[in-house]
Amino acid sequence: VQLQASGGGLVQAGGSLRLSCAASGRTFANYHMGWFRQAPGKEREFVGVTNWSGSSTNYADFVKGRFTISRDNDKNTGYLQMKSLKPEDTAVYYCAARGGLGVSVKQHEYTYWGQGTLVTVSS
Repeated sequence: VQLQASGGGLVQAGGSLRLSCAASGRTFANYHMGWFRQAPGKEREFVGVTNWSGSSTNYADFVKGRFTISRDNDKNTGYLQMKSLKPEDTAVYYCAARGGLGVSVKQHEYTYWGQGTLVTVSS
C-alpha cells in the first residue's frame, strides 16, 4: 500500500491542524495505521495508532487528550487531528501501515510509510 501524508503547515501555539494519510494500491482496511513524528535533531517517535477498523486507538502520553486518530476506510484515508498544539510538537509527521493481528507502537513493525508532512508550531 502506498501512503501520502498531507496537511502539515505553520500554526501558532494553541492552534489546531488535521493531517491526512491517503492510501492507495491495496485495501486500506486490511492495515492498522500508526502515526509517528521526528523533531529536528531527534529520533522518530510513536504518536498514536488505530486498528484496521478504527474501533481501537492508542496514544503516546505526550499527546493524550490533544490528538485524535481516526480513519475512513471508504475513502482510504486516515487522519490525525491535533489541537492545543505546542512548540514541542514541531516535527515531520509520518503515517505508517502494518498488517497482522494487532496494532504496534514499534516503528520496525510497520511495513509501509508515507513521505512525511512538516508541522511547525510557533510560540
